[in-house]
Amino acid sequence: MNAAIGDQISLSELPLRPELVGEEPYGAPQLDVAVALNVNENPFPPSAKVRTQICDAIRQTTKTINRYPDREALGLRADLASYLGFGLSADNIWVANGSNEVMTHILQAFGGPGRTLLTFTPTYSMYPEYARNTHTRYVTVPRRPDFTLDAKTVLDAIEQHQAQIVLICTPNNPTGTQTPVSVIAEICAATDAMVVVDEAYQEFTDVPEDSALALLPRFGRLIVSRTMSKAFALAGGRVGYLAAAPAVVDACRIVRLPYHLSAQTQDLARVALANAEEMLGQVDLLHDECQKIQDWLRRQGLEVVPSQANFCLFGRFADRHLVWKQLLDRGVLIRETGPDGFLRVSAGTPAEMAAFRAALGEILAEIQIVHSNEEPMR
Repeated sequence: MNAAIGDQISLSELPLRPELVGEEPYGAPQLDVAVALNVNENPFPPSAKVRTQICDAIRQTTKTINRYPDREALGLRADLASYLGFGLSADNIWVANGSNEVMTHILQAFGGPGRTLLTFTPTYSMYPEYARNTHTRYVTVPRRPDFTLDAKTVLDAIEQHQAQIVLICTPNNPTGTQTPVSVIAEICAATDAMVVVDEAYQEFTDVPEDSALALLPRFGRLIVSRTMSKAFALAGGRVGYLAAAPAVVDACRIVRLPYHLSAQTQDLARVALANAEEMLGQVDLLHDECQKIQDWLRRQGLEVVPSQANFCLFGRFADRHLVWKQLLDRGVLIRETGPDGFLRVSAGTPAEMAAFRAALGEILAEIQIVHSNEEPMR
């Protein structure tokens, strides 16, 4: 049998950029399991009614699919502004293929060689890749022991590292902890850095309207990032967006690729927003499931980080990979991420959470739990 085309050369033999040598593609495991609770998805798909509306919208678009889409996505941006409220307009909104591309646009516009992105660990594992891919220096400072942030920690770190961009995830992934809007206001008032607040999980919090969006009229260098992947159950749609001053949106327009958002994507998102009440209909249930699972995990003697997202971090295990693997063997996939000894589980349907509890309960009867005043066994 002939070798596949290209088999004569390996990745190590290609002239990669030096900073990419030895790197591996990002990605949580995509496995065919009965209970997938590893990537913080909304487990409830759109209704038949919404799916029909999506198909109708895309069918209409196919009549002009030979033409480029609206390069500015003005209709979608107006719909997103209306959804968010806070007096925002389309001029305040930028939209892209997931919040990943939104963050990349931000760093393309405000980062780059000789500039620094500062964030606070543990936090989302894609942030260093955004920085690497835009040639932006990436530095981190630890969060407080309870994984929260205060203004002094942030401002001291900005001064120490002379950061041009500060990135605060709230609720933070993977811990689920929040940074109060009052703290963000204090930070914005005391720095000239671009302050990016990643609110990907804001809809799942106790008070979703308590958002950094309220600060936008006061601070021109504040950016609030959101996504439709989580609460809107639109992970496959790839729609992320930001809210900021119109000048920030113009900066993103400079660096975006032409026609970066397909006509189909725009249709899909606009139908979802037109049915926002239904699409967000299970958010309260997922919030409750997340709070219930935190209570249950504590009753099992585990350490749980209080979470305001649709996931929680729990441990500490002497061998977290073993626990992860034993859950997978029982058909339950969660995420091996965060500080040593911890695992993260997403909120799922009641049936999925019951399956998770049953599987973990069996495992806990056999393994060692490490308490917070101990070090995890290696």
